[in-house]
Amino acid sequence: MAVDSPAEQVLAGLDPEQRTAVTAPAGPVCILAGAGTGKTRAITHRIAYRALRGETAGRHVLAVTFTARAAAEMRARLAALGVAGVQARTFHAAALRQVRYFAPRLLAGREMPELVASKARLVGLAAARVGVRTDRTGARDLAGEIEWAKSSLVEPGEYTVAAAKATRDTPFEAAKVAEVFAAYEQLKRGNGVIDFEDLLRAAVWGIEEHSDVAEQVRAQYRHFVVDEYQDVNPLQQRLLDAWLGGRDDLTVVGDASQTIYSFTGATSSYLIDFPRLRRSAVVVRLVRDYRSTPQVVGLANAVIRQARGAEARLRLELVGQRPSGAEPELRIFQDEPGEAAAVAARCQQLIATGTPAREIAVLFRTNAQSETYEKALAEAEVPYVVQGAERFFERPEVRQAVVALRSATRAVDAAAPLASAVISALEAVGWAPSQRPPGGAARERWEALAALVQLAEDFAATPVVLPLGEGAVSSRSPSLADFVDELHRRAAAQHAPTVEGVTLASLHSAKGLEWDAVFVVGLSDGTLPTTYAKTPEQVEEERRLLYVGVTRAREWLWLSYAISRSPGGRPRRPCRFLPQFDGRSGSGGGGGGLSPHSRKADSRPPRIVSCRICGATLLGGADRKLGRCATCPSDLDEELLERLQAWRARVSAGQRVPAYVVFTDATLVAIAERKPTQRSDLIAIAGIGPRKLGLYGDAALALVAGAAVDDLEPEKSSANDP
Repeated sequence: MAVDSPAEQVLAGLDPEQRTAVTAPAGPVCILAGAGTGKTRAITHRIAYRALRGETAGRHVLAVTFTARAAAEMRARLAALGVAGVQARTFHAAALRQVRYFAPRLLAGREMPELVASKARLVGLAAARVGVRTDRTGARDLAGEIEWAKSSLVEPGEYTVAAAKATRDTPFEAAKVAEVFAAYEQLKRGNGVIDFEDLLRAAVWGIEEHSDVAEQVRAQYRHFVVDEYQDVNPLQQRLLDAWLGGRDDLTVVGDASQTIYSFTGATSSYLIDFPRLRRSAVVVRLVRDYRSTPQVVGLANAVIRQARGAEARLRLELVGQRPSGAEPELRIFQDEPGEAAAVAARCQQLIATGTPAREIAVLFRTNAQSETYEKALAEAEVPYVVQGAERFFERPEVRQAVVALRSATRAVDAAAPLASAVISALEAVGWAPSQRPPGGAARERWEALAALVQLAEDFAATPVVLPLGEGAVSSRSPSLADFVDELHRRAAAQHAPTVEGVTLASLHSAKGLEWDAVFVVGLSDGTLPTTYAKTPEQVEEERRLLYVGVTRAREWLWLSYAISRSPGGRPRRPCRFLPQFDGRSGSGGGGGGLSPHSRKADSRPPRIVSCRICGATLLGGADRKLGRCATCPSDLDEELLERLQAWRARVSAGQRVPAYVVFTDATLVAIAERKPTQRSDLIAIAGIGPRKLGLYGDAALALVAGAAVDDLEPEKSSANDP
């Protein structure tokens, strides 16, 4: 084949691992692709390479993605590579196309039933039919449970056992959910409509039960590509198996470390088991990260390195390919308002120095956290956009609560404690302070109203100033009416329309996106991981959420948490997944984390050490002392190390202290590798502070300069002296 043939041109610019994935022979191929490693490039170039070599035609390829945006991007890239006819669609779009096409044959001439976009209305009717009282939020949670069950191939009669086995946090008693599920299915059939899970089931049924349909589909599609394979659920896998019909020309790509949707029924087990179930599979690992700086990559590796469980078996150690950049910033604040104000101020600085607002994101665990950041950004006049959710004051439950609070102002004594008045008003609309409900939607509603109570507590701490004339003033405690006015003021400030702005997003909705600058905020235990993560598997999924957040950053990353929610509030522990830094740090990510009492918390970043060889962030104590990753090449001067060890032995014997009290082994190795020539170089080595510098610095520098141990004056003072 000519070097400049179209197929060979497709290989230009690929790294060795991408090239292996692209040129792998027909058959099962599993591409384990870390964040930012060019997975879309690999799979589109694989399709193009095979098509341009004549191994397959574009019309015989079905590429399945999880979002319409990803499908559109894939089609655009294939067009740019000169390949036409490839079908790149979501599972649902592909199933809809096939069911519509075959409907006359499958339904005896009848048209395809109407597809309902939302289950909530029918679920509400089904709940009423079986005597379950619920509101719109409860109906959404019931709909979510039904979607999980149907995606997991669980029938109504099997739901109770399946939910218990999966440790589902059900919005109602599991048996009641099963009754609602059964009633929903009956109502749906009676109304002649289907939902999105039925659509996938119909496509499966059409292929499995109709040989002529199976033959036509399989003649059309002969090579399959599945993106984000760690997010496939059992129903989607059943459809994929039906399409394949026992064939094995399948390429899957995924990253087990980005499995964050198991609550919807998605499971990484198909990705994990792919090589075992397909013995001839080619497995390719893409680990060269082209998205993020080595510093961000090093931090991401440190976060996921402590992972446990099945997904951890496919953990990838990423290798940054971009030029060195800024160190990630770890910030600790006394309270959440201070944290949000600092984030807003830093956003201002970034925008002022040339970073477009659209290239900045603030990421948090729950949507209820957005209000604090909406307020801070609005007050700093920084434009923002909320990704994947309504702005806080536009949420239905918040609007309803504000109406209830306004009504309560007519009946509440103006002198009543503000927080108590707010809680009483919210209880009237069904909110209970001590009853966090099960179910995702109900929980989000509860957290949003709890955020209003927190706002009230914070607002109550600020007296209302009243002018008396001639410069004199008095003050009083804020009333409920004052608080309602404050809510309206905040809503007006935060509802200003924006064309472009800083993105506010939950960690879940940020997946698949990336920005130049990323703030991951609110990193305290109880928020991340959430208090609802009770099993080891659920806790590990929370760790992967932080990993996803970190890997969204291209150039600049900020991690922060507040010791308390409000000024003077109860202290909280930092997120247990945070890598540990300096004296407050060890190997990273264990149960201890950063201690909020280790130093006065402020906005100053702790010292972060980078590998002098590759630039990655160093988190392990030994690595930090060495100044390099354990896996990076050593430039150790062994003769110098021997002299340092002999000198240490003499000093420790003379001072009658263990050798490690003078300098640890890692510190001696670091000196022998880095060969400091002045005191500032020496103190830059982790483990050498001002005190040890004063005691041993001159001797260490003399040894580096070539002095013999016997030439040095014996040290008389002890490292343990005051």
